[in-house]
Amino acid sequence: MKLIFPRTDIRKQLLKVRNKNFKEDQILKQVTAILAEAQAKDDIVLKELQQESNVNENDFDIDLLESDRIFHVNDIYTICINYRLRFLDTRFFKSKIPYEALMEIKKLEQTHKISLKGFKIIAPSSLFKLENADDPLLFAPIGNDYYYLIHKWGNDLHPFRKLLMWPFKTLENFAVFLLATSFLTALLIPEGLFTPQQTTTQFFMIFFFVFKWFAGLSIFYGFKMGKNFSTEIWNSKFYNA
Repeated sequence: MKLIFPRTDIRKQLLKVRNKNFKEDQILKQVTAILAEAQAKDDIVLKELQQESNVNENDFDIDLLESDRIFHVNDIYTICINYRLRFLDTRFFKSKIPYEALMEIKKLEQTHKISLKGFKIIAPSSLFKLENADDPLLFAPIGNDYYYLIHKWGNDLHPFRKLLMWPFKTLENFAVFLLATSFLTALLIPEGLFTPQQTTTQFFMIFFFVFKWFAGLSIFYGFKMGKNFSTEIWNSKFYNA
């Protein structure tokens, strides 16, 4: 007669081992307490991210910091004006901060035995709730105008964003852009449109009028929409800064 032995169910064996040490209601209470503690910590971090803070430094353990995550405010300024981004307190950030970022904050707090404050984010203006006057990076201040990168999420910026935003960096850049655009537009106007034979002087007159037209439209749009150059808005909380 052939003996048939039942196969071993590891889940059942695991339950037997566990139930020798703990009762089911004890396990549920422990898990509930752990989850409640984790949720309370998450709430504290979220509250800190959403409230105004004038903290300019955190007491990091310098020996535990990663050098490729440390940035001076001048580095941040350069990136913001090149890509037309803003560097503002997290309380202005209107998109959802992912749970991975909260985990990174708690991990740093546990490692450095501190409570982080003064969070800031680099992101496009559209992702902030700005007061009226595509790649977020979360920072915490170290001190002396240095910041520590905590977490990055979302999609990378468009590969041509730096080029597309170049005219809006400064007034000088925008003037060069207007001159170049006006010159190319003047070249596209047919020669015989105004006179049978166009002279160089007449071409530059057409160029001058085209430039005035573009400049007038730009000034009207800029004032109407409250736009400004990247060097002025990179750390401004105002929409029309």
